Amino acid sequence: MKKVILTPNPYRDKNFKTVREAMDILKNAGMDVRLCLPFEIDKGYDLPKDLRFSRLEKELPGAFCVVCFGGDGTILHMAKAATRYGVPILGVNIGTMGFMAELESSELHQLTRLGQGEFEVESRMMLDVTVQRNQDVIFQDFCLNDVVVTKGSVARIINLSIRCDGVQAMGCSGDGVVVATPTGSTAYSLSAGGPIVEPDAHSILVTPICAHNVASRCIVASDKRTIAIELVKNARRNAFVSVDGGKAQRISMSDLVTIRKSPYETKLIRLKDRSFFEVVNMKFRIG
Repeated sequence: MKKVILTPNPYRDKNFKTVREAMDILKNAGMDVRLCLPFEIDKGYDLPKDLRFSRLEKELPGAFCVVCFGGDGTILHMAKAATRYGVPILGVNIGTMGFMAELESSELHQLTRLGQGEFEVESRMMLDVTVQRNQDVIFQDFCLNDVVVTKGSVARIINLSIRCDGVQAMGCSGDGVVVATPTGSTAYSLSAGGPIVEPDAHSILVTPICAHNVASRCIVASDKRTIAIELVKNARRNAFVSVDGGKAQRISMSDLVTIRKSPYETKLIRLKDRSFFEVVNMKFRIG
């Protein structure tokens, strides 16, 4: 039997209604279903007594796939863990946008196609990010969507130097910068004025956030490039780095943020034969 891990977001899937329905469908399709939480939940949150939850790190080795229930944030959170084990993800949207999700909660019947092998697996580029202070690496991570260097919540600007393979590419004065994958082009990068890029494109997007310099524009670089970001001398003392919307890492004048294509790739399961632009039109209600 193929082991399928279901990871519901308990704050989205109220009373686990959607995941219960999915469990029944997959069990009837002959799948070995395991239930795991995608992240640590708040203390005092009561899980249903009739559902048995396993530890994600225990179930991921040897899993056929992960079915992730929630919004884009839940899928992003799961992407790191699943990718480390080479396990593909199928997203079920019970959030707001759900851009990366393959199914809506009303389409759970299509899960039977997993057991029949009627699906494709799509590889998505990821980014590696390191923060170096002098000779020491103080932060290291990888992401599916984006790396954001920002001023934080203080009402001021930061001045950044952005280099591409060691060559000055942009000076950015404003709220910060988003460095995104093609998958992340429809997230924060788009909100900051960046372009929509097909997810199978081979590129890294560098998009300034609320730039005060009219010459600061989005750069679409090859995925072979290495992007380096530093606070310049006349900047305030601190800024912050956040990876896929996670906890921010404080950086200072002496730190170097380096971003490059990761050897990891997130694998997303596709059940529908539809164009990327159909998804764009549907999610953003274009046309």
